[in-house]
Amino acid sequence: MVDDEKRIRTLIQQWAAAVHGGDMDGVLADHSDDIVMFDVPPPYEGVRGIDAYRDTWPPFFEWQAQGASFEIVSLDVTAGDDVAYAFALLRCGTGQELAENPGNRLRLTLGLRKEQGRWVVAHEHHSFPDTSDGT
Repeated sequence: MVDDEKRIRTLIQQWAAAVHGGDMDGVLADHSDDIVMFDVPPPYEGVRGIDAYRDTWPPFFEWQAQGASFEIVSLDVTAGDDVAYAFALLRCGTGQELAENPGNRLRLTLGLRKEQGRWVVAHEHHSFPDTSDGT
């Protein structure tokens, strides 16, 4: 299991680097064809399938190219024989956003499964804490 956890940790770190770099092929790598993602922006019911997942990234890449950060702060991985999950906190924001709210973190949860001997992301969930009350 320790080797699987290391493989998954590397997979997630490579994915985050691809997101930060605007590398679509790297973002899509190691994701299942039937991925389900719940994201911060709509659609509220999430997206289903690799094509819909792909379509969510160009607007984020445009925003990211303006100098925003996307960096893993903490990452925990638990792996079984054929399913695993991971959760992480990330610094995600522009320099101004992070200066105004330095403790704000993007929360990431991933569900993975082993397909033909390799780990793939089958579920991805991104969220920010609700700070509408000023906290």
